[in-house]
Amino acid sequence: MLNRRILRIKAFKVLYSSILSENVTLAQAESQLELSCEATRDLYIYMLGIVSPLTKIAQDRIESLKAKFNPTEEERNPNMKFAENALAKLLDENEDFQKVFKKKKFDWTQYDLLLKKIMTSIASKDYYAEYMASPERSLAEDCKLFTRIFEEEFVDSEELETLLEEKSLYWNDDLAYALTWCCKTFKGFAQGESWSLLPLYQSEILKGEGVESDKFFVRKLLQAAFAGYERYSAMVAESVSGWEKERLFSTDVVLIVMGLAEVATFPTIPVKVSMNEYVEISKFYGTPKSRSFVNGILDRLVQRLADEGAVKKEGKGLL
Repeated sequence: MLNRRILRIKAFKVLYSSILSENVTLAQAESQLELSCEATRDLYIYMLGIVSPLTKIAQDRIESLKAKFNPTEEERNPNMKFAENALAKLLDENEDFQKVFKKKKFDWTQYDLLLKKIMTSIASKDYYAEYMASPERSLAEDCKLFTRIFEEEFVDSEELETLLEEKSLYWNDDLAYALTWCCKTFKGFAQGESWSLLPLYQSEILKGEGVESDKFFVRKLLQAAFAGYERYSAMVAESVSGWEKERLFSTDVVLIVMGLAEVATFPTIPVKVSMNEYVEISKFYGTPKSRSFVNGILDRLVQRLADEGAVKKEGKGLL
């Protein structure tokens, strides 16, 4: 499930919080990393679990309108397409999913007001009207609708982000990634696949000759960056001339340390790949100047490590 970009981000966040706390041990940092990785899969499971509660909101609204003193013809004979969608039924009847969801003690019922607000927003959209007007009734059609809902109602939702941050510190910034996997799951359902708990690391999905363990990668990356932080951060300080001194205590330095640790530790990862990854991450976790700072200093210090013989790559074109 977790690819190397998100694993790098998680290792970076753990290292950054460890440096700020000052007294965190490597063992504690590794434990935080493990919890952070598992939390992303938990969020994926939690968000899949919103399908049935939203469907229940629609069902309750239909029953409420039917119970009116003088319901209209449309209210007496409502369009039941969404209320009877096959996706909610599939998840409700999947024993493996229900077992995992309940084991995690997940529950959406306490967020009834948010669910009603989301359902109202969904019902006002053109894509929903088109879905309801279509005579097609199929799991594929329902999966397509929920993909739109997940993409358009949940991405960049401040209310949802706030709710998730309150439930778990480790869910911060993970929503978009978890939603992507929810949509992949819907696509799989539409193609006849059944639900099973995703392997935590993408390398476990891509099993085969030459596939390196992502779990080993992220753990070793954190260890190398943790152990080399003082040395690498001192190298950054020595390299700074015209840059603001306060930048030495920012996320930028931690990203550079991560980059140096990766370049020096993993002989099969090309230098350019490592450098590009941390430059890209700096766009989201730094300032407008971070990209050029991280790129410039990292490039200079990688060359210094190479000159010192600290960068050894296996194969041509990796340095």
